Amino acid sequence: MLKSILQRLPAGTCRELEEIRIRVGRPLEIGVMDDFQLVTEQGERTDNPDDAYRPSREDGYQMLDLITNHSLYTMEEELRRGFLTIPGGHRIGLAGRTVLAQGRVSHLREITGFNLRIAREVHGIAASVMPMLLDFKHAHIHHTLIVSPPQQGKTTLLRDLVRAIGSGLWHHPEARWKALKVGVVDERSEIAGCIKGVPSYDLGYRTDVLDGCPKAEGMMMFIRSMSPDVLAVDETGREEDLLAMSEAMHAGVRLIATAHAEDMDDLLRRPGLRQLLEEGAFRRIVTLRRAKREWQRKVYDEQGRVLKKPVLPMEGRGPE
Repeated sequence: MLKSILQRLPAGTCRELEEIRIRVGRPLEIGVMDDFQLVTEQGERTDNPDDAYRPSREDGYQMLDLITNHSLYTMEEELRRGFLTIPGGHRIGLAGRTVLAQGRVSHLREITGFNLRIAREVHGIAASVMPMLLDFKHAHIHHTLIVSPPQQGKTTLLRDLVRAIGSGLWHHPEARWKALKVGVVDERSEIAGCIKGVPSYDLGYRTDVLDGCPKAEGMMMFIRSMSPDVLAVDETGREEDLLAMSEAMHAGVRLIATAHAEDMDDLLRRPGLRQLLEEGAFRRIVTLRRAKREWQRKVYDEQGRVLKKPVLPMEGRGPE
């Protein structure tokens, strides 16, 4: 039933679809361009919960069977983490009853909530900020922190920055150095969307990925064995992540990271990140906020000053 309902959605809606939320016994919901709407059994959008289709338990069972490829028990690790990544890099968040072992989540049972996040690869969105992130003195990129509230485009921008750095796409006519080696620690399988270790997205020809690996451990693994020029990590903030980030910076590796915060003031209220910022560890901070169909971006230096976009043609690629 769910499949036939979603197939009836207008083509324009499907192109802008960002989330599908399925909750057993409650209205079927879709997220489109920063807004949400409910869906009727006829595949029409509505704001009235009484008119919306309410997925049954059978819908939930079929959904779980489909996304686990008919083998629930082979997905224990994914169920423990509360999400699965499917081909195309799309992530499905799960909600249900947790089973604990020694005080920690062992896995999920009685799963009745699904949040399908539609992953989209957007080439070129890093072009407008890349010139302000370049370190011309060292033919490199500055340590950069990307900041925004949830679901405002941090991971999408990070992914395109990784692709550009790993391909030598500097978007500046005076940046003539080659592509750099990039190590992506993709703890949630969102940056690369790996399936069986192979990225679903174009991350550049000099990029390596550690998929499903804790950030702190992954950064150290890369430094010890893969000699990256740049490390990229998403959604940082835990103490062990911040310690590993600091160690990586002092090991001569440039870092690009993201963090949740409303704005610069909000960011400074997070103790660990505040310490790194006060030390001047991040030479560039990019803040994002999405307003309907466009992103609002600001780039700050380590002293909190807003940088202006250079008045230069935004083309330029280093030699192959």
